[in-house]
Amino acid sequence: MRIYKTPRALHSVFPKRTWGFSLEKNEVYLTFDDGPNPEITPWILDELGKHAIHATFFCVGENILRYPQLFERIKEEGHQVGSHTMKHEKSPETEWSVYKKSVKDCAALVGNNLFRPPYGRLSSWRARYLAKSYRIIMWTWLSYDYDAQVPVKEILGRAEREVKPGSILVLHDNQKVVHRVKEILPPLIDIIQKKDLKCRTISF
Repeated sequence: MRIYKTPRALHSVFPKRTWGFSLEKNEVYLTFDDGPNPEITPWILDELGKHAIHATFFCVGENILRYPQLFERIKEEGHQVGSHTMKHEKSPETEWSVYKKSVKDCAALVGNNLFRPPYGRLSSWRARYLAKSYRIIMWTWLSYDYDAQVPVKEILGRAEREVKPGSILVLHDNQKVVHRVKEILPPLIDIIQKKDLKCRTISF
């Protein structure tokens, strides 16, 4: 079973993480993971620019170093950035000292304390430690743009039903999702605007 919208129970089970924001404001938070990537990030930036929308990009440190001009463009166009580790490491499979340094080094590159763990995988004790220095951002709604087995029509149908004020929405800007994101993002923006929701960046 695919879970697009994170169960509310997770919010209390993992309180050191941010799963969403106030329902009282007509705002949502578009986020993109894994970039910057020259095959898709420029297109995303162009598409967001058409609608004067700002988003938050959780960037992989190696990609920041590989594509510094693209990283600077993200910031120059008014978007927020956050750490997604240096090499997109899976926390359960990475020694703690290595993982902790990866988060720290990427945070130094992005210049703030926003952090999203790759795959959303982070043990409670690691989260407690990292939460002392970082704002751990999870999500309310997952797009499944990375899973070719999930029809775009299903994704957009779930967005129409489940995207609400305060939602943190996750898409990706890596080479594996180029065609899928180009199919999903424009109609997703239409859905957000028809709901009279404003896109905001996540603050640190």
